[in-house]
Amino acid sequence: MSLIENERARFDYELLEEVEAGLELFGFEVKSLRAKRGSLKGARVVARGNEAYLMGASIPAWQIANAPKSYDPERTRRLLVTKKEIARISSAEGASGLTIVPIRVYNKGRNLKILIAIARGRKKQDKRQHIRAREEKRRIDRTLKMSAP
Repeated sequence: MSLIENERARFDYELLEEVEAGLELFGFEVKSLRAKRGSLKGARVVARGNEAYLMGASIPAWQIANAPKSYDPERTRRLLVTKKEIARISSAEGASGLTIVPIRVYNKGRNLKILIAIARGRKKQDKRQHIRAREEKRRIDRTLKMSAP
């Protein structure tokens, strides 16, 4: 079950490879995410040294009054991934035209996981083709639904 999702990621980027990672969060951030509060809009993943970080994601405190005064909802959060996956992420980050974007945050048992993807940005023409194909599929589905007995 998806808690928060980056809807624009699949539209703006061509997803090449997906990686599941854990998130290092405060307790009140976990409660906030489980209440489906937060946003991945404009977020990205960077690899520095032997660690990967989620930058630009906004996760508000569950109860503002109980959060520390210095709490920043858009702080950089560490991702929990294996060394092999970090190497793959950092090599993709260095490659021309590739970026690492978060797709969604979800529950896996008791834990919160984030799905990140190595992606290539789409050109304007590719986005138009994507919209055209999606509308064509909707039209066909609508026609089939109406003609079904």
